[in-house]
Amino acid sequence: MRHESWTDAPPRPTAAGPRSRLESDRFAELFSRHGPGLKRYVIRRLGVDPADDIVAETFAQALQHLESYDLARGDERSWLYGIATNLIGQHRRREIALYRALSRTGADSVMEPFTDAVEQRVVADAARRRLAGALAALSRKHRDTLLLVLWAELTYEEAAQALGVPVGTVRSRINRARFALRRSLGGLNPTAEEEGAGK
Repeated sequence: MRHESWTDAPPRPTAAGPRSRLESDRFAELFSRHGPGLKRYVIRRLGVDPADDIVAETFAQALQHLESYDLARGDERSWLYGIATNLIGQHRRREIALYRALSRTGADSVMEPFTDAVEQRVVADAARRRLAGALAALSRKHRDTLLLVLWAELTYEEAAQALGVPVGTVRSRINRARFALRRSLGGLNPTAEEEGAGK
């Protein structure tokens, strides 16, 4: 049974019990601010079909713990992407299958609507196929870290918070992932513009 579509309304506070008006308002604002971007991120990684369910489950889990969220940690954005990344991990085979299909055919029904200037430069046919193959070959922890920074546009600090690892670990994973991508793309670096971006 599918969750209510994220476009209709935020998940309702059923399992978590009754909520105060203040917390409900906070949750609705959180959903409005981060829901669309989170769904785009999930679609880029897994395709359209599971996106509504994963976004709904992300916010359902967030709702259960919203009251105890420490605002000293800053904006809840990295927290939400951390929840979504864990849920995406349950679909690892689907994600890798999508990348491998792209590497074979070059058909990109998932990523094409969301490509940006950097991607447009490197995803022309053969390069796009090699890039997809390289993403499929990355370990889950390196792929999660790289895509949180590149696709979700989290800073290194936010990615570290989302993944529950030190910032130095994020930097190391990003460097290794970029090296693997450059090697697969014959020296072309699809993340060049993010280098030195102060993340």
